[in-house]
Amino acid sequence: MDLTVFAVTFGIIFLAELPDKTALAALMLGTRYRAAYVFAGVAAAMAVQVGLALAAGSLLALLPHRWVEGVTGVLFLAGAAMLLLHKDEEAHEAKEPSSSSFWKVAGTSFLVVAVAEFGDLTQIMTANLAAKYAEPLSVGLGAWLALCAVGGLAILGGQKLLKHVPMKVIIRVAAAAMLVLAGISIVGAVTG
Repeated sequence: MDLTVFAVTFGIIFLAELPDKTALAALMLGTRYRAAYVFAGVAAAMAVQVGLALAAGSLLALLPHRWVEGVTGVLFLAGAAMLLLHKDEEAHEAKEPSSSSFWKVAGTSFLVVAVAEFGDLTQIMTANLAAKYAEPLSVGLGAWLALCAVGGLAILGGQKLLKHVPMKVIIRVAAAAMLVLAGISIVGAVTG
């Protein structure tokens, strides 16, 4: 396990996930149901999504090194552009579970988050990082813990965070981090 790769992954994924629709869905579910039940569903969905991203990143890593650097550089640029051009989307109402039992709430939370995260920016970034660093444990754990941290923050008090840190600042910091990684990857692709 590479702690530097873990820290880089955690930081990038954490910042990129903050303005995401998944955080809004977790916030909405957390206001209606027991936080622990919602978090269990969110964490399970994030584990599935990170697993899919690691598999995609492993396939991407089969390309020659210069190609991997070039592709990840372009994808980091695309990720930064997606963040900077992000338009606020209204959270879609999830179908409420018929009871507030653990399995119903956790299952609903799992489904809402799994669908919202599929093909999402953070899933693509996780695949990029897995391909770039070839450290699946470090990337996977860093991404999953970052996603769970954002989900937990959203469930327990996302509105309070936004009172102190404007969303524009969060988006710009995440985009800047992705631009730096894009530059490093593109330079690596050009210089070999």
